[in-house]
This record gives sequence, structure tokens and C-alpha cells, in this order.
Amino acid sequence: MLDQEMTNKIADGNGFIAALDQSGGSTPKALKGYGVEEDAWTTEEEMFGLIHAMRSRIITSPAFTGDKVLGAILFERTMDGQAGGKPVPQALIERGVVPFIKIDKGLEDEANGVQLMKPMPELDALLKRAKALGVYGTKERSVINLANREGIAAIVKQQFEIGQQVLAAGLMPIIEPEVNIKSPERAEADQILLEEIVKNLDALPGDDKVMLKLSLPAKSGLFDPLVDHPRVLRVVALSGGFKRPEACVELAKNRGIIASFSRALLEDLRHQMSDDEFNASLGGAIDEIYNASTAKTPVAA
Repeated sequence: MLDQEMTNKIADGNGFIAALDQSGGSTPKALKGYGVEEDAWTTEEEMFGLIHAMRSRIITSPAFTGDKVLGAILFERTMDGQAGGKPVPQALIERGVVPFIKIDKGLEDEANGVQLMKPMPELDALLKRAKALGVYGTKERSVINLANREGIAAIVKQQFEIGQQVLAAGLMPIIEPEVNIKSPERAEADQILLEEIVKNLDALPGDDKVMLKLSLPAKSGLFDPLVDHPRVLRVVALSGGFKRPEACVELAKNRGIIASFSRALLEDLRHQMSDDEFNASLGGAIDEIYNASTAKTPVAA
């Protein structure tokens, strides 16, 4: 059973979702961006300790509250850790921030222009553990590189199948079929993705709802039918490689879509900053992304 208060906040709240879910492969890059070079650790445990310290600093910052940050997506190890002496999901909930967890285990090799998610044989156990910790929902990512309908249909089918498994565990799935913004067929891929998602939404049983995390479309407003679809709780957007200013400009052109940024949220933060500098920088980024999520730019038809 989904928590109704959290559901209401995610469905109707003003703000955005922070993505704090960099996993093993992307952790060194995230740490380098934070000003921590690879010679700062010698083992994987030390590396994850450093990224957890960064996330704890973000989560416990006075700038990071439910006033503007509706939710936060966590890496599994972050979910199992502590921030400010409390389990991370609890620490978030006490700040008014709804916790989600990244559940995918990485991507398969490309076939038919897409990369499906790798198998998740231990998913049911992870969902049960997440639910017990107070986590509200999940996020699962796959990638679309070309406008291949067979490939895109397969990605969306897999995403919705995993989404059903998540719903059955009493959690809210964020379905994330990311279109590579550098794709030479980006606009065509966006259109096929829209059609395939609508098909799968229309086929959902009962009164189930899902969330969608999508790349900002090449054509502003393309995903309006998803924003308005009765089976969609909320549509959120990834920054997808855009720097924050450009990501915010593109986001503001799309009605009803809020941010779920990772790099674009964290890009100015540095390990070496004083707490005052860190909190001011994070607060500025939060304000910028919040404004793009809530104050939309009228776009000519």
C-alpha cells in the first residue's frame, strides 16, 4: 500500500526530485566532479564511503528540505547508510523529502538501437527491504540511442513489466527509458517512445499509476499527453548531459514536467567548500531547478 501523504506530495507538490543515485560505474566521475581525485581511495569500500559522505552532506544541508525538493532517488548503498545519525530514508522523510531507490543493475549491450536493463534476480528481496525502510518508490533506467521501433517497444515493455513487479510490492515505479540527447535520431525516437508509452499506460490493469522519467524532448510540449494521462502520477525529466542552465531552459518549456536532475544539481559542489559555501551553492542550484520546474515559460504553438 502506498503512503497517501507521500503520494499527494509527489502528485501535487511544487518542487523537483533530486537524483542522488550514482552507482559503481559512475561514482569515480561523480567524485571527480566533486573535487575528489581517484588517488583519494584505494578500495571500492573507501570510494563508496567518499560518495556517501557527499550525499550525507547534501541530505543534511539546511538548503535540502521538502519545501523545494519533493523527493530524492538513492543508490542502494545510500539507502542502507546513515545521514546525521539516522537511516537515510528516515532522515529524508523527517525533512519532508520522499525517498526513492534506484533498482536497475546496469545496461545490456546495445541491440536494435537500445540498451535494455540487465536481469534483476534479487529484485523482490530489495523491494521488501526498501519498503521496510520507508522508501516510497523506485527508479529503473534503460537507454534509447536510435529511433528503432522494435527496440523502443522492447524497452518500454520491459520497463512496464518491472513496474508491475514494483507496484505489487507496494512501491511506486519511476519508469525511465532515457533517449540519448546526442542521438542523431532524437526527435524520431521521442515520438516513437511517446506512442509506445501511451500503449502500455492504456493497458495497465485496475487503477495502477506509474511515474515517468524522460529525457527533455527535442520538440517542446511533445510529452503533454503523458502529463495529462490518468495513469501517470507525475512526469519528471533527467538533465541527460545538459549543463544546469541549459537543462533549466529546456525544462521550463515543458508544461507539467518537473526536474529529476543529478549532475545538473551537483555540478557546482566541491569537497573543499566550507559548509557556508557548500550550502549557498546547493541552495542556489535548488532555487534554479525549482523555478524551472514550477514557473514555466510560455512556448509559441
